[in-house]
Amino acid sequence: MIKNKWILCPVCGSKTRDRIRGDTVLKNYPLYCPKCKQETLIEVSNLKITVIKEPDAQPQSL
Repeated sequence: MIKNKWILCPVCGSKTRDRIRGDTVLKNYPLYCPKCKQETLIEVSNLKITVIKEPDAQPQSL
């Protein structure tokens, strides 16, 4: 039997509209939370969710 799991928002912890299965693999997936209205990039493998930290834009020197 394949396990199913709801993806929880990494910011506020509420349930999102997406579900994953045990064999789901996601890379650079933009997860949107309807409660806190934030979008976060995640990766999923073997029901393990990892948040991708984007580097902040560096100001260019003139």
